[in-house]
Amino acid sequence: MDKVFAPWRIEWVEREETNSDVDCVFCAFQAQDDDRTNNLVARSDHAFVLLNNYPYNPGHVMVIPHTHTGEYGDLDDETLLDHARLKQRTFDALETALSPDAFNAGLNLGGSAAGGSIDDHLHTHVVPRWNGDTNFMPVISDTKVIVEAVEETYDRLYTAFASQDGTTAPEDGAVRIE
Repeated sequence: MDKVFAPWRIEWVEREETNSDVDCVFCAFQAQDDDRTNNLVARSDHAFVLLNNYPYNPGHVMVIPHTHTGEYGDLDDETLLDHARLKQRTFDALETALSPDAFNAGLNLGGSAAGGSIDDHLHTHVVPRWNGDTNFMPVISDTKVIVEAVEETYDRLYTAFASQDGTTAPEDGAVRIE
């Protein structure tokens, strides 16, 4: 059995469910007023950016429309444009915060066959990549090492979003994209 020591994860594991009547975690997070605890780093009118709790790399985020649907065709034009613009700002913020060499970005659509764990609320994964970010651990032991705690990545990404034009950065919530 592979074991990876990640002591910062205990806060997520032991969190209290504040919206147990909501079936979708993405809908619950966007409705709550505790962005920092939920790792919700930026909000626009129709979408938000959430750090992935199980990142492939530091800075692995999801750009999520407010609309609860698993069907891309269900999004109206306003939501599609806002989601696309927020993805663009996310790439910029990640470049500012982490200086990756490239990105992987994509949607998991079509249920569990597409590989996603949440298939009824579509979302775009954005994963920063660096030249040489593959080391012996995944090749030899099928284990991925994440080199930065999610909380530290949140701070760096929050600062990068806040430095963009047309934003406000409240002390107690996600950066607001105007």
